[in-house]
Amino acid sequence: MDRITLLAPALALLATFVMSFVVYCGLCIAGRPPKIADIKHNQFFGAFWARFLLWLIGPVERLLVGRVSPNLITSISLLLCALTGVAAAIGRLDAAIWLYVLAGILDVLDGRLARLGNQQTPAGALFDSVSDRWGELFVFAGFAWYLHDSPWMLAVLLSIAGSMMVSYTRARAEGLGLDASGGVMQRAERIVLVAIGTLAAAWYDADAILGGTMLLCGAASSATAVNRWINAARQLTRKSAEIIAPPELEPEPAPIYAIAAPPKKLRESAELAL
Repeated sequence: MDRITLLAPALALLATFVMSFVVYCGLCIAGRPPKIADIKHNQFFGAFWARFLLWLIGPVERLLVGRVSPNLITSISLLLCALTGVAAAIGRLDAAIWLYVLAGILDVLDGRLARLGNQQTPAGALFDSVSDRWGELFVFAGFAWYLHDSPWMLAVLLSIAGSMMVSYTRARAEGLGLDASGGVMQRAERIVLVAIGTLAAAWYDADAILGGTMLLCGAASSATAVNRWINAARQLTRKSAEIIAPPELEPEPAPIYAIAAPPKKLRESAELAL
């Protein structure tokens, strides 16, 4: 009973998610899928899950758009990530779950508010990206402290390295004019995986579950970063080959030989001879 009481907020979030998903699926089956504008999704979850999440936060989005600054939402998300790290560090995994889930929802919401409210700016995009990286560092630092007496702390360090390199590889590639997006373990997948793993670890009171979650997150994030690195290197190689290779020359047309007309005096002499 104590376990259910401690996990009540996280379980309430999970129950809300499940019931909302049932309603959403019912609307889709009935031929009335919600119409969502400006959908952005990744390769792992796809458009279906992205549309469901945006439909779920739609009422909050409509309430805040044009009234609240996207940077304020980003700041609150960063604060919740910091609180997630503190909660994890002191062993309150139950609180860490719902704090991290709320931070993830706000991370989706800030970009939506910026686009729908026509408030997109380079400074806002920079603030959002940098806040995401600091937020993940806060969260993983908390889990590292929680597991600092266990060998599983190495798995948390792998998660930190993998998540940072996923973002850095994309940013560096885009700075070179390349496309290095995609992968199986981006920020949204990391949030979902860590939240589910933390819920299971809190329910069974097993640090090994949390450590295994961190190991999976770190390995998949590192694989995603390496895959982006390889794809970006291939793009650079192709571009370099196009620059170095000499341009193909068009074949010269065959010469056209024309028979010159005889001089005027020669023509007149020929006519007199006839």
